[in-house]
Amino acid sequence: MNNVLATKRGIIGVGIAIGVLASLLQFWGNPANMGICVACFVRDITGALGLHRASVVQYLRPEIMGFVLGSFAAAHIFKEFRPRLGSAPIVRFILGVFAMIGALIFLGCPWRAVLRLAGGDFNAVLGLLGLAAGIWIGTRFLKSGYNLGSSHKTYTSVGWIFPIIMLGFLILIFFNPMLPGEGKSGIIFYSVEGPGALHAPLIISLVVGLIIGFLAQRSRFCTMGAIRDLLLFKQTHLFVGLVSLAVAAFVTNLALKQFNPGFANQPVAHTMHIWNFAGMILAGLAFTLAGGCPGRQLFLSGEGDGDASLFVIGMIVGAAFAHNFGLASSGAGATTAGIIALFVGLISCLLIGFTMRESM
Repeated sequence: MNNVLATKRGIIGVGIAIGVLASLLQFWGNPANMGICVACFVRDITGALGLHRASVVQYLRPEIMGFVLGSFAAAHIFKEFRPRLGSAPIVRFILGVFAMIGALIFLGCPWRAVLRLAGGDFNAVLGLLGLAAGIWIGTRFLKSGYNLGSSHKTYTSVGWIFPIIMLGFLILIFFNPMLPGEGKSGIIFYSVEGPGALHAPLIISLVVGLIIGFLAQRSRFCTMGAIRDLLLFKQTHLFVGLVSLAVAAFVTNLALKQFNPGFANQPVAHTMHIWNFAGMILAGLAFTLAGGCPGRQLFLSGEGDGDASLFVIGMIVGAAFAHNFGLASSGAGATTAGIIALFVGLISCLLIGFTMRESM
């Protein structure tokens, strides 16, 4: 059966769908310019589980569960569920940690960088330039033989583990719903103010997540891959999908009166341009070395990719470190601890890139 969504027209359609749905999620209750942000949403889930105690960013975001379970469903329906594992697991984990730290210095993943720009936040330009720079550095390593090793087939049960974890989180939401005016329900933490307290209705968020997970699995949608392929191979196949996402979100924001242009007073953003740029250099480099943006890693996890699952677990740990040790930025800007962590991350990623190269 031909995979229409993997064609150029298909990827454009997927990009449009994601852009429209992301803006609608904002309209339905998600934070401004954060209809979808994989890094921010994973950070919120980390807080909801009590792994960090930043009370304003704690919520079990159903969109993330939907991404994995939607991909899981698509992979099974089209017989693309392939449980597999690779090599260098600790490296993939560390890359996930530093990818999250870099994203939280900028305050957003590549998806949110595009959505912030589509909402009028011009600070996102610096983030996108940093992302491209980080990916460009990563492509230099790819061209010089960087390789974490090939994956190999493993037991079917291994591929089920991460989707089952996501299903468990989803069950927790229904059995421990938020109590009015309270920040804790059973074992789950809920924000009562701040970005974590802003969310679309649960069922709507879950359905949108399932749709995007399904579409992205079929189309191989990846923001990092779009820029990487453009820089490395001059291919625009994935890039046109990224552009269509931005245009669709921009048009939808205009229609919903959600477009507010400028640098200052943007929601969940700061104007320290050098650290917006540098934070996304770290994130882009880590994504490239790991083989996919955070959204793509979730979709791969749904397909049974254990390496991608480990990267996501690294992101969860990175989010916990970022908020427990004051590494994450806020509206006031980057922190001293965050800047130190940024340089540690850059040095670590560069060492990984230089030392894990096969002979050409």
